[in-house]
Amino acid sequence: MAHLTRRLFNTTAHAYSIPAATACYELISRFQSGPISSRTQLLDANQLHLLAVTLNRSHTTIDAPKNGTPVPPGHHLVYFTPSIIEAELGLDGTDRTVNPPSPFTRRMWAGGELHWSQDSNALLRVGQTIRETTRLISAEPKTLRSGGEMLVVGVEKTFENESGVTALVDQRRWVFQREITPENPSIVPPRPEGKDLPPGERYRDFCQSDTTLFRFSALTFNGHKIHYSPEWCRQVEGHRNAVVHGPLNLINMLDFWKDTVRGDDVGAVPKSIAYRAMSPLYVGEPYRILLDKSGIGSESASGEWKAEIWDSYGKQSMKGTITD
Repeated sequence: MAHLTRRLFNTTAHAYSIPAATACYELISRFQSGPISSRTQLLDANQLHLLAVTLNRSHTTIDAPKNGTPVPPGHHLVYFTPSIIEAELGLDGTDRTVNPPSPFTRRMWAGGELHWSQDSNALLRVGQTIRETTRLISAEPKTLRSGGEMLVVGVEKTFENESGVTALVDQRRWVFQREITPENPSIVPPRPEGKDLPPGERYRDFCQSDTTLFRFSALTFNGHKIHYSPEWCRQVEGHRNAVVHGPLNLINMLDFWKDTVRGDDVGAVPKSIAYRAMSPLYVGEPYRILLDKSGIGSESASGEWKAEIWDSYGKQSMKGTITD
């Protein structure tokens, strides 16, 4: 077992270790002079269609959406995927473009906020050529309960249409923890005792398969091994199985909101969503999304919706607030 774990790592030892505050300073200094990237891309119909098939939301496996079809909220995540050759990826398969220096290289999606323009002329649509500009907006050192250090890094992605109008601002937060060494790998905790999924007036149940995780990784060009390599998950990261993508759950929350609140309005987008990932979900394990209206007022009134994701062991995996 030790040999199996050891061969998953590079054999080169790290010569030194820096504190989290120094790693933050280095990262901010690297990108303080301008954006991380700015690129254009055609929002092609095939990519959006394959996502709908992956989510079991396509009415047909043959016909792709026509030019001009609005991109549903959250579905933009299958565009502007990282174009990084394998040799430049991290040991865990992640894109290292915004990584802090070693040893803070172990990345997880922590949450973020998305803000959509309410102008129908500014919607992202199939067939448009869109410009995405990515900027670093924050890098903060944090202390773990165990006393260790980590970094919370924020990036902002702005999506502009062909007229230069901003359609969407996507702010994402990543957590970077210290990399795991072969001398001190993570330990897989025992599976907790199963519990009933929490009740609610509006809920939608999921149990993701290996195929769904593979397809979503392919569509987002995501090489992160925690989503497809059980060996890496168990021997290195301390997960009992492959982890369901945080962005996949974000899309599922937004789809549930859209189906519940806007129905057949194909161009419907909320004003915003703020969300936070709290604990991992695993392939082959049931979980539930709950959606409830916040505050007082009629169902049709503008307001906030509370979205929660709970696993089948009594733990909350993600929470979000959707403003319509």
